[in-house]
Amino acid sequence: MGMHVVQLGPYPPPEGGVSRNMIAIRDELCAAGERCSIVLTTAGEATGEESDVHRPGSPFGLLRLLWSMRFDVLHLHIGGTVPIRVLALAFACTVLGRGRAVLTMHSGAFPQTPEAIAARPGTLSGFVFRRFARIIAVNESIAEVFRRYGVGDDRIRVILPFALKSPDPGVTVPGELKAFSTAHSPLLLSVGGLEPDYDPMFQVGAMKGVLVEFPSAGLMIVGDGTMRKQVETAISESGYADRIYLAGNVEHSVTLHLIKDAAVLIRTTLFDGDAISVREALHLGTPVVATDNGMRPAGVTLYEPSDREAFAKAIKNSMENPPASGDSEEPDDSNTLQVIKLYNELI
Repeated sequence: MGMHVVQLGPYPPPEGGVSRNMIAIRDELCAAGERCSIVLTTAGEATGEESDVHRPGSPFGLLRLLWSMRFDVLHLHIGGTVPIRVLALAFACTVLGRGRAVLTMHSGAFPQTPEAIAARPGTLSGFVFRRFARIIAVNESIAEVFRRYGVGDDRIRVILPFALKSPDPGVTVPGELKAFSTAHSPLLLSVGGLEPDYDPMFQVGAMKGVLVEFPSAGLMIVGDGTMRKQVETAISESGYADRIYLAGNVEHSVTLHLIKDAAVLIRTTLFDGDAISVREALHLGTPVVATDNGMRPAGVTLYEPSDREAFAKAIKNSMENPPASGDSEEPDDSNTLQVIKLYNELI
């Protein structure tokens, strides 16, 4: 019988970087004839029954489900801060994982959080993290935090959390999205959400300066969130509402087409790590303009957060100096294969 891996974390909808990493791992396992189950740790929107995708309705239900499952590796995905409820889940995973529990810390900004700055072996977090058989950090700064918690180097792996591929030619962009994309040039695309960290209000306000330089420009925002009504109001009062389109949650297969077809991908985040959408855009040859968070990959045009004038200049510069096209590149699943190799180390 093949290996059975259980992953815990978010699952679309909505789409997100963590869930895309989980799906890439699942796809790689299934392609190799192994089995992968996904257990949601967030309240995702159910879209019907899906094999080996479990949606427990409560923390108790989640623990009861894990207790009843037979698996070889238990892999927990988390990001951002680690409140006590997440730490409790992590501890439970180390117990139920029976020596084969894996943790991935996804948020590149985790090292700047108060708990990471105060990381010490003698803390409760240090005790819990040292119980994991392996810890995957998405960058070296995160790995260093876990070292300060007392986790040994032999159990830490630095693995980037993305698999890169070209858009599926069999997938078509829905009519309204396609119509807006073709009606505006250049098309600016934001992939993230309508949440404070993504600074969507800045995007709406900054379009005023972009339209001075590019009168036919348009902005499409992919993703939803708690600020939707506020953003809708700002758009309606902007004087250029017809130039901004709120696409809501969009399937990743469609989003890849939008990224490829966009003139520029923008990432205006105030708090961010190594965004997968940025990597995907560079892979597809789409220019990227993003806030400078100290960890952007080469090829990104940077600007300081909340600086509209610098943002408009960055848009112009990125279009005048686009990155080399990645269309001829083969899909890159090397990061995912490293995770599979890690699983095999444990069994």
